[in-house]
Amino acid sequence: MKPVIHRSRRRRPLALAVAAALLVPLSAASPAQAAGSATEADPGAAPGQFTETNLGADRTEADFFYRIPALLHLGDGVVLASWDARPGSAADAPNPNSIVQRRSTDNGKTWGPMTTIAAGFAGSAEEGKYGYSDPSYVHDEQTGKVFAFFVYSKDQGFHGSTWGNDDENRQVISAAVVESSDGGLTWSEPRLITDVVKPGDSAVPGAVRSTFATSGAGIQLSRGEYAGRLIQQYAGDVMQPDGSRSIQAYSVYSDDHGATWQRGKFTGSRMDENKVVELSDGRVMLNSRDSAGGGDRKVAVSEDGGHSYSQVSADHQLPDPTNNAHITQLYPGAEAGSAEAKKLLYTGANSKTGRQNVSARVSCDDGQTWPGLRTIRRGFSAYSVASALDDGQFGVFYEGGYTDSMQFASFDEQWLNYVCAPLAAPELTAAAGEQAELEVTIANQEDRAISGTLALAESSQATAEPLAIEPLEAGQSRTVALPVDISALANGTQQLQLVFTEADGTQSQGLVNAQINGQEVTGIEVTGQRADSGRDVATDPYADGEKVPYSFTVKSTGNINQWVVPTEGNFAPFAAKPVGEPSEAGNCRYSNLAAGASYQCTTPRHAVTAEDLSNGYFTPQTTWTSGKLGDYATVANEYRIIGDEVDLLVRAPGLEAHAGQPVLADLDDDGYASAGDTVSYEATVQNTGNVRLTGIIGGGIEIPELAAGQSATATVTRQLQASDIEQAKLAEAAETLAGNNGAKQATAELVLPALDLPVQEQEEASGKPGKAVLSHDNGQDSGLQDGDYTITMDLRHGSNATEFILYENGEQIARQPLAASGQEAQQASVGITGKANGTYKYQGVLRNAAGQRKTAVLAVKVTDAAPGAPKLSAQVDAQAGTITVSSELRWGTNATSYQLFENGKLVDEQQLDADTPNAQQATTVLEDRAPGTYRYRAAVANAAGSTDSKQLVVRVK
Repeated sequence: MKPVIHRSRRRRPLALAVAAALLVPLSAASPAQAAGSATEADPGAAPGQFTETNLGADRTEADFFYRIPALLHLGDGVVLASWDARPGSAADAPNPNSIVQRRSTDNGKTWGPMTTIAAGFAGSAEEGKYGYSDPSYVHDEQTGKVFAFFVYSKDQGFHGSTWGNDDENRQVISAAVVESSDGGLTWSEPRLITDVVKPGDSAVPGAVRSTFATSGAGIQLSRGEYAGRLIQQYAGDVMQPDGSRSIQAYSVYSDDHGATWQRGKFTGSRMDENKVVELSDGRVMLNSRDSAGGGDRKVAVSEDGGHSYSQVSADHQLPDPTNNAHITQLYPGAEAGSAEAKKLLYTGANSKTGRQNVSARVSCDDGQTWPGLRTIRRGFSAYSVASALDDGQFGVFYEGGYTDSMQFASFDEQWLNYVCAPLAAPELTAAAGEQAELEVTIANQEDRAISGTLALAESSQATAEPLAIEPLEAGQSRTVALPVDISALANGTQQLQLVFTEADGTQSQGLVNAQINGQEVTGIEVTGQRADSGRDVATDPYADGEKVPYSFTVKSTGNINQWVVPTEGNFAPFAAKPVGEPSEAGNCRYSNLAAGASYQCTTPRHAVTAEDLSNGYFTPQTTWTSGKLGDYATVANEYRIIGDEVDLLVRAPGLEAHAGQPVLADLDDDGYASAGDTVSYEATVQNTGNVRLTGIIGGGIEIPELAAGQSATATVTRQLQASDIEQAKLAEAAETLAGNNGAKQATAELVLPALDLPVQEQEEASGKPGKAVLSHDNGQDSGLQDGDYTITMDLRHGSNATEFILYENGEQIARQPLAASGQEAQQASVGITGKANGTYKYQGVLRNAAGQRKTAVLAVKVTDAAPGAPKLSAQVDAQAGTITVSSELRWGTNATSYQLFENGKLVDEQQLDADTPNAQQATTVLEDRAPGTYRYRAAVANAAGSTDSKQLVVRVK
């Protein structure tokens, strides 16, 4: 799937708009941005053992596209690998994706056939599509149960999901989990936990608009206070207290072996797919992709078993090109606090800018440093997940492509070829072509002395002769000066890689930032203008279909010769193919632009459209690319330019607005103007100019657009205030309306006439009762509008009443005597119970010897009178032929009766104790069930109605 705001799996185009000016390059994948690469030995070369198998070579008859790996080691040679099978394309949810799986019983050497954990559905005339995406395993080692989490999508994916957690809403993205009790051979039906992981029904602080479980694998804690806890990571688009939204990470965990799940606190900002690992002391470290594209992983630590995390920081030792990576224990089950327990394995793309070079990294100090590094796959490689296997082996399941390349790599610890000797150095500042000295600190984390050589990994930016490192005792550190020769072509911010090679051939590495004053820069500046500037559009405006001549000036801002190719724009001729390929005559391509030089292209023409004339202008929009001579296929820079508006006539935007006579709405029906009543005006808004106006707003009016001469009507409403009643008049007011015509604007003043108000004369103390207000408390006790509530009358001002009468939908339902005491406040209450769903209108009448007065009508909506929808689950004991069906009502009004139907036949009835809003549960044990398929439906009822569960299908084998 994916979620992003986004967590985009594709490079996001940077759409910038300026007025015919220089733009920042869209894609400048220069060496200055690249992460350092390890001394990249062939993955299959010594030392150690390395094998690789493609688990997704068979796309099946469905011609699936494969993405999103998940991996789990169960012990005794059993390994599970699952991923997305995406029909039609590699698209994320809401594509109707399925979760498929292969299983190994020999530690990943061979694999069984592909099976389906959760099947998507492309939709039909009778039923909408749905899909399952982004699998992640969690293993409960105490019970042996395996959980698989994934997205359940209907009509929306991460980007389009709306607020709320109603799984029946096809616009809501849902969260699903299945479980297996037989090592992944069979799986339960999906269980939805959207209400846990996606709180909130609207855009309020803490609500989650969209979410997904991070694919790959979760963990079970084994050390400390929270041992046994199961943790699965999620990312969600969360509403913040200031009204903004941010993608945050959070743990969803279970302390009862997966029976129930809880959501932890939201963590960080601009997070994304994130994983967790248990540290040697039982703390939990979170490691996240950065949806902001910062180029490094984000980390935080939890002291309370994943419920909350520390402040998030960037780990500059872990480069990341906004990619899903993985972190796990190198020695799961190691003794707490031991050297082995402190060793972690990380897998991810070794690049800041591209999904490439998936590598394995090793930490020897709970993730504080990462000295171990070896490349698993050179070139394109993306999402990965890793696990320790049996017999000292490790498995990494990763994407080698987005179609049919789901690679399972297996290696031993020797292959990692690491030594626990982290390297660190301050930022280096140097000039291109000169030598600088780099102060490097090496720390020995081994339990023995080490010695070897220190150098730089191969790089076009800088080199260093190997420097001998004399024996360094266990636990000691040493700082040495490493002479570094800076390349004459180096420039800008670089990241260099230090490499320490121990006498036995094992290596450690560290990254150091370098600021280099260098050379070789490519870039262009593009400006443009109408070429027939002598044409007076006042006397000679353009016509539909006429072509506007336009001239571009392209100037080099680089220091080397480069080619320039425009690729698209609203001009013709204009665009061209790469240098050397035939292109339309008159294009603006330039094959060799010298440093500092410029050229003009005067051939482009823009064909005027009817829409252009309606606007009175057009906006030049063009895309340009540039690059180095000789490399015509590689784009060094790409620019998207939005130029100044070009007038096709003399634009004179105009706007007028007029209001009709005021109309009073006596909302409380008391025959007088009162505070809270409204006065409305019918306003006519007209475009009096010669060009189209858009976005016309003001005074509560919103009109999307008006063509020249067009008008529209709208209603403006004013609410009466106490001051208006005191003056017995609503004063004249004016509202300003504004509409846009490109960069121009037209405004109009809408005058709202005054209105004399019919107000009630001041009452004497002995007059008829004052004006009372009705209120209700429906839903305030349980959050459910369940039909049990109280109607309260408050008389706070005016003469007292001696009697209160309450009407419901026009019928009298209550009459109460009142004790009159002059001008003191009075109150009366009437309890209402057992109302079915619907809307009920209440009005009160107060009486005394001087007369009577009615209250305003109060409407009460009852929406939750009938029971909530129960959720069914089942446990099957195939050997005993027993099915235990459980019905849970977690939210909604309680029921008083329960019925269970098996294959349409009533098999159980129970009476229930109603205690809303507490949860209800009913369990039925069905014996002597032969192998076959059983379909169950539960019906719960109370006095207000009944509600059915979804059908549960159970198979007995």
